[in-house]
Amino acid sequence: MNETLTLWLVWFGIAVDLVVRVVAVIVIPRNRKPSAGTAWLLAVFFIPYGGILLFLLIGNPKLPRKRRKIQDGVNTAIERAVQNLPKQDLEFEGPTWFRSLVQLNEGLGAMPILGGNEARLMSDYNDTLIAMADEIDAATEYVYVESYILSYDHATAPIFDALERAVDRGLVVHVLLDHWASLRRTGYKRTIAKLDAIGVRWELMLPLQPLKGKFQRPDLRNHRKLLIVDGLIGFLGSQNIIDRSYNTRANERRGLKWKELVARVEGPVVGEMEAIFLTDWYSETGENLLRDIDVTDPTPDRGDLDCQIVPSGPGFEGENNLRLFLGLLYGAQKRIVITSPYFVPDESLMYAVTTAVMRGVPVDLFVSEIGDQALVYHAQRSYYEQLLRAGVRIYLYPAPYILHAKFFTIDDDVAVIGSSNMDQRSFGLNLEVSMLVRGASFVDDMRDVEDEYRAVSKELTLDEWLEQPLRSTVLDNLARLTSALQ
Repeated sequence: MNETLTLWLVWFGIAVDLVVRVVAVIVIPRNRKPSAGTAWLLAVFFIPYGGILLFLLIGNPKLPRKRRKIQDGVNTAIERAVQNLPKQDLEFEGPTWFRSLVQLNEGLGAMPILGGNEARLMSDYNDTLIAMADEIDAATEYVYVESYILSYDHATAPIFDALERAVDRGLVVHVLLDHWASLRRTGYKRTIAKLDAIGVRWELMLPLQPLKGKFQRPDLRNHRKLLIVDGLIGFLGSQNIIDRSYNTRANERRGLKWKELVARVEGPVVGEMEAIFLTDWYSETGENLLRDIDVTDPTPDRGDLDCQIVPSGPGFEGENNLRLFLGLLYGAQKRIVITSPYFVPDESLMYAVTTAVMRGVPVDLFVSEIGDQALVYHAQRSYYEQLLRAGVRIYLYPAPYILHAKFFTIDDDVAVIGSSNMDQRSFGLNLEVSMLVRGASFVDDMRDVEDEYRAVSKELTLDEWLEQPLRSTVLDNLARLTSALQ
């Protein structure tokens, strides 16, 4: 009897295993990139129970349907608002492909290109925090703050103090912070207590609070960084509102310091930045404040830059930022310079970068010499040999700095700056915001930043890279396999 039962259990286990594998082959690859589908199938086949549980937990790369409907509604409202707006005149002595790229972005994110903007780059970490605090102190109507990581510490105290003074003046002050990213930082409870004490209205973005009915795939995060003051001045870029060491003992032991780049923006495009904030506020609170702004002409002209905000993330059907980057890479004719702390491209981006070099367009890539996230750092390294063989010049920004700036320049007059890394997480899982800029003066300013990076960085050569030990190659390649799990 025991032998018969054991035999039945064995056959039952084999049948269940077979059914699981067949169902996985049918379900997992559907509407998923081949690389991501293959990675998930490998996980399920080699570690069936663990792979299945992991897929059920993080296998859906989209936000809940309710949030996607909010984004669709916002896009429709913006499209209606800009129907009668005179289209930006793109007839100029520059790239002929730019018009179609602008049309692509407007189709994806609903935001039109707007002229008459001014943007100033800010690269000093603490000076940027002080500048934000100063603008908050100058506010007369409202202040909107959105940050992936928000922490109250000695470096960010001026911003919190300025927010408190704004509340005391009777201004509207709204704050958004990503739940999981901020929760993991030292002093989270102190930060929340400070927000409560100064009286701002604050909300967690993408909260993981299942007991409150708030839950989605846990690694979907809102990675945007925005500050809007009175609809007249905006800040966007790579910098979170936290001390540049990120307040961790491990970082302090290693002496790590984050290197950032932020754009201070004035002009009509600030209205588009505000629309992004209010969309996220609506998504988290159900309070629709979008009707209170006019995205078509929120501010008078301030300069000569043409700018377009491109939102992206799992609330959209397509990977808006990836499509923007691909369009720029294939349109470039003279020069491409990429700065990304986490460069883990998918196949399409890798082909675009290497094809550019083959077309005779020089490509420079700035990355950090060291990493703060081991898995991503090693996955990034796995692409170095292919890039170097293709002719991409790789510059390693020196330790103890983590080069966290996210921008790239195309030819002489087109650039992008924002929150998006050039990795598969930023393309498929994070809510991001990028600003496309057309203007030679802005690109010249970015070239100065790139020259500063180049002066202190070490150029990596293929011969040097091929000398790395076998254990490093194995670790890099294993990390690369995990990058496709979306």
